[in-house]
Amino acid sequence: MVNLETNWMGLKLKNPIVAGSSGLTNSLENITDLERNGVGAVILKSLFEEQIRQKINHSINETNAGAYYPEAEDYIREYTQSDALTTYLDLIRNSKMATGIPVIASINCLSDSDEWVNYAEKIESAGADGLELNVFVLPSDINKKGEENEKVYFNIVEKVLKVVNIPVSLKISYYFSGLAEFVTRLSWTGIKNLTLFNRFFSPDIDIETLEVKSSFVFSSPSDIATSLRWVAMLSPHVKCDISASTGVHDGEGVIKQLLAGAQTVQTVSTLYKNGLKEIPEMLDTLTGWMKRHDFENIDEFRGKLSVKSYENPAAYERVQFMKYFSGIE
Repeated sequence: MVNLETNWMGLKLKNPIVAGSSGLTNSLENITDLERNGVGAVILKSLFEEQIRQKINHSINETNAGAYYPEAEDYIREYTQSDALTTYLDLIRNSKMATGIPVIASINCLSDSDEWVNYAEKIESAGADGLELNVFVLPSDINKKGEENEKVYFNIVEKVLKVVNIPVSLKISYYFSGLAEFVTRLSWTGIKNLTLFNRFFSPDIDIETLEVKSSFVFSSPSDIATSLRWVAMLSPHVKCDISASTGVHDGEGVIKQLLAGAQTVQTVSTLYKNGLKEIPEMLDTLTGWMKRHDFENIDEFRGKLSVKSYENPAAYERVQFMKYFSGIE
């Protein structure tokens, strides 16, 4: 018999497929549907620090209350934060009561502000099995050194780990000049997982309306190449689990990331494009492949093609492309 059970962040999952944070995980109905279709765990849609701040500023500017009653601004700020958090905590509680899979909360953070760090403690009290910190600090400030941007990540982790006991996962991008060294240091902080990588807003320009708009909302199967490379290179060295994200659109993608060393695999875009039926199809592909290769459980092949185990690890480190095609004219 093939056993798909996976231990992730100290949590027992029935399989390594995790529904990533998105609009698909923002309601109890969606979450129960995801469980019914076979996911091993869900990560709730992120509570956005930026979004809450925008709501606060909009409410304050709309009422203009602060101009007349200084204390009104504090009231609006506290009420807006409380309302957003209450709704989120209710989703955690209801999801835990209605399902039997791990439910991971998620906070999308831009800063190490104490203002939102307190959310983590309340999220734990609501019954979340874990907490994902989705952090993306774009290194676009020409007056900021790389070390300053990196310090934000460590500050966030340090503050959150002080107030919660549930496992904490950190989801990051690849915008770092010393990614391998940076990720390794992060793994020493006490977090239980690193997710490689988060997907962020991609700007485009409409040349007719002369406006900036979003593009490439969903990933494509080819996007797996970036995370696959880094999962394979980093999984043997970090002191925590790794979850692979972006570009996993089918069962073959799941298998590849597990072979590279991922503990779990997160998927979102293919569920939007193809529906939740894609989950059992992924599981069938994984199960069939394991049977063909005589693997009884995932640990027997996890990391088999990481840089530590693959006989030609340089395949992951090659960055020059044209030299292989220099003879083509």
